[in-house]
Amino acid sequence: MDNFEDGLEKQHVSPEMETNETIIYPSKYRKQHQPENVWMKSIISLALYLALGYYIFKQWEILLLITAIVMIHELGHFFAMKLFKYKDLGIFFIPLLGAYVSGSKREVSQKQSAVILLAGPLPGIIIGIILYLIDQNGAGYSILKISYSQIAFLFIILNLINLFPIYPLDGGQLLNRVFLNEESRWSKFFIFLSIGILCWAAIAIPFYVLLIFPAMMLLRMFGEKNISSLEKRIEEEGINTDLEYEDLPDEDYWKIRNILIEDYPPFKDVNPAPPFEYDEKEEKIMTTIQNLLHRHLIQDMSIAGKILIFLIWIAAIASPWLLKMDIPFLRQFGL
Repeated sequence: MDNFEDGLEKQHVSPEMETNETIIYPSKYRKQHQPENVWMKSIISLALYLALGYYIFKQWEILLLITAIVMIHELGHFFAMKLFKYKDLGIFFIPLLGAYVSGSKREVSQKQSAVILLAGPLPGIIIGIILYLIDQNGAGYSILKISYSQIAFLFIILNLINLFPIYPLDGGQLLNRVFLNEESRWSKFFIFLSIGILCWAAIAIPFYVLLIFPAMMLLRMFGEKNISSLEKRIEEEGINTDLEYEDLPDEDYWKIRNILIEDYPPFKDVNPAPPFEYDEKEEKIMTTIQNLLHRHLIQDMSIAGKILIFLIWIAAIASPWLLKMDIPFLRQFGL
């Protein structure tokens, strides 16, 4: 690459760095601190979402309403994650499929996860119920020529579907993380079951774009299998991965790096150390090493807490029936 030297600084170990077979390792790779405008990426993804949405719906009123519902949903997740000090937060829109909030945190709590996952759909369902009740007792209010009852219907249905116990929907993630403990065999079975359900739904509707989700889930599972073998190899080398990247000793960085080069296909073409020098793939190597450092799921949810979360979850799903709401979409299925 012509400008490789501009972005990466090569580091070599000089003979003076080796004394009595003791190696002084160069510092681990740190990402160049260039301002990354996460929100600009969010705006671009939103623009693409709106453009493709208008191409399909041809009605900007409905498109803006659906976008507002999705935005309120994701902002619920966003502010909950911000409350629990997640890093690198951003909201990204996926044309035809919705949106998601990205963020990172090493220690993940079951309690925090439950709050974050419910903070998306619950506000939308509550807004939908309020608008429905206003419409039932009002004089035909509307926004953008769309009646309150129609707006309420969209708020409730879109968020209610998100609570279904199918991974990667919020309800599926809630079930997997809080009730199946994420690493268990039941969790893996549940994810395979979700893949099957999503494939069936994509073909039955038909809405083939939905197949993106099971494809991504399968790729992730194969990736996790490779990661597990790497973790085992690193553990055999006696390297501690129960720490933050900033606390990882430089020596361990270079040792893990060599293991990746030897056992991880994407880095087969990278030269192992020594000599100690950064490669053009160094940022990807750094990211992979960061992912290998153990993420903790703190099992802090008591039985009583799980029962409470379960009741809130079920009440949210059942809210249209509990309030005896007349929703035409549900009537089609005899519900």
